[in-house]
Amino acid sequence: MLKRQKIILCLGSSCFARGNQELIPVIRRYISRKQLEDKVEFKGDHCFENCSSGPNIMIGTRLFQGITVANIEKILDEGLSEIVK
Repeated sequence: MLKRQKIILCLGSSCFARGNQELIPVIRRYISRKQLEDKVEFKGDHCFENCSSGPNIMIGTRLFQGITVANIEKILDEGLSEIVK
């Protein structure tokens, strides 16, 4: 069985101030639309220590910075390219 890929959204105050809460429903819809519920684990965590570049998201071991509603799907496609069809 394949290990589930982790998607971790920074929930630190700086990323929150930059709009990370707007990303949560977009990421959830993406996971549902691509039928990835059994292939990914989506959760929040506090501070990746890159506050000035946030919002930040980790996909596997890769850190993506400056995430917006406009670019999140492209970033998810890139970060999850091994499992997204």
